[in-house]
Amino acid sequence: MNTQRSTQNKLEDEKVSIKLKLAALWTSLMFLIIYLDYFHLYMPGKIADIQMGRVYVFDISQVFLMVALALVAVPAMMIFLSVSLPAIINRWANIIFAALNIPCILYNLAGEAWMHMVLGAVVQVILLSLIIRYAWKWPRIETINSNPINSNETS
Repeated sequence: MNTQRSTQNKLEDEKVSIKLKLAALWTSLMFLIIYLDYFHLYMPGKIADIQMGRVYVFDISQVFLMVALALVAVPAMMIFLSVSLPAIINRWANIIFAALNIPCILYNLAGEAWMHMVLGAVVQVILLSLIIRYAWKWPRIETINSNPINSNETS
């Protein structure tokens, strides 16, 4: 009897830690934020507005630039914090900062919203929703509560 063995080359699907998934999501979000801001410069009249000292309805000032930096610094910092913070703080930081970023992302659609901005906002909200979902469902460790002495037993 002639038997043949067939070998299949299955791909290994390694488990990725929740911390790395969160950091990757924040990194993707940062790329989108940066590129959307960059593409904004291609819209007619935007560079002239900036040269005149205005972005949307805001005057470009030190306060404006500090607020803009703060809004971008949070997702940038979350890349590192997602891999370095202890689990409980990490979980809540990801949930809170992702939830706070959603209204900021949607505010960028106020005024003149081109299709690339709408698509970018949709993708950013999806990424932030995934961050919230992964952080909310953070894996837990089962612990067994062992009581060495039962109160009903006597020695």
